[in-house]
This record gives sequence, structure tokens and C-alpha cells, in this order.
Amino acid sequence: MLQKTSASFDVSVWEFLWPLTVGAGLVLARPGGHREPRYLADLISSHGITTVHFVPSMLRAFLEEPAARRCTGLRRILCSGEALPASLAATCARILPASPHNLYGPTEAAIDVTWWPYEPDAAEIPIGRPVWNTQAYVLDEDLSPLPVGRPASFSLLVTNSLAATTAVPDSPPRSSGPTRLRLAHGCMPPAISRSGARTAPCGMSVVRTSR
Repeated sequence: MLQKTSASFDVSVWEFLWPLTVGAGLVLARPGGHREPRYLADLISSHGITTVHFVPSMLRAFLEEPAARRCTGLRRILCSGEALPASLAATCARILPASPHNLYGPTEAAIDVTWWPYEPDAAEIPIGRPVWNTQAYVLDEDLSPLPVGRPASFSLLVTNSLAATTAVPDSPPRSSGPTRLRLAHGCMPPAISRSGARTAPCGMSVVRTSR
């Protein structure tokens, strides 16, 4: 795992801790090295790094570096922080041996809450399905699910699976709780529900949290 995100940013948390929880190696980039595509390519290839995170704009710069083609050991390319264009994801899959995974989530919801693996020939990159311990809903003001194409609020429900004794129903919560997070109206790519159905576009600016 390559750790290159500044420690003041949320992504650095799992860059530091994820490899240590599974016994993987952790390679620390030099300060400021995350801005240098050639340096990153040399570091990834020389240390046999398999997992790396990029914001999409930096991924584009990295792919434009000829030395990136030497990073043949990469298995996981994680992207977050900006919308991931489908054309960029396709370029990444063509140049590197691993396709990108799109991650989405506001810092207030513990970094990443949804994920989506790139699919060849995808016309758009959705924010994807909820990660473990998380449920995501696209709701109206009455907390009812909305169909495809309707502007809406994006609601997150984080469940305590380790302590829960019963399963959480796969339906929108009907009352405010300490773990709900409401997001503003917007035009993010469509979300994918737990059943695989596409839902309405959602926003990403935090406007209110439940008490």
C-alpha cells in the first residue's frame, strides 16, 4: 500500500491503518511526493506496490506520465475526492493492469460510504453501493424513496453491526436517529441501491445532521 495523502486529510486514515490490519506492507511517500507523477511511478514500480489511491485529477496526471506503464504490479486503484469521469476510468483500465474503484462519501460520514468498480464501456460512473455497515437511500422530504431522475436528498444510515442482535430492515428509516446524515440537493451520478436498482441523483453538501 502506498501512503501518499497528507495526514491532515481523511483518506490518510485508511492509507495508514488498512495495510496494518491485514499484515500488508506500507510504503510512505516523501512529503509533497503525491504531486509528482514520475516520482510516484518510480516508487510504485520499485516497491511492488499493489494498492494506491488517487483523486481523479491526479490520476489523469499520473496516466499522462510514460513511466506509469511500468506499474505492472498494481491490483487496486481507488479514486475519491472528485467525480470520476468515465473516459478517465477507461483510460486507466487501458494503461494499467487494474481498473479503478470509485469511492464516494463526505468526511462527516467517516470517509467513504459507497463504492463502485469500473465496468468496461461504462457511459457514466455512479457513486455505487453502500460499503459495509452502511445503508444509503435517495429520499424526498417525507423520507420516501424516489424513482430515477428525480432531484432528492441523499440519506445515509450507519448501523452498528457488531453490536446489533437483529438485522436492519432494508427500508428507509422513518424517524431521525443519531446516525442519519442528510445531504443537499445536487446532481451527483446515480446511486445503486442494495438490490442493484438505480436510484435518483443525489447531492453531496451537508446541510443538516440529526440530533
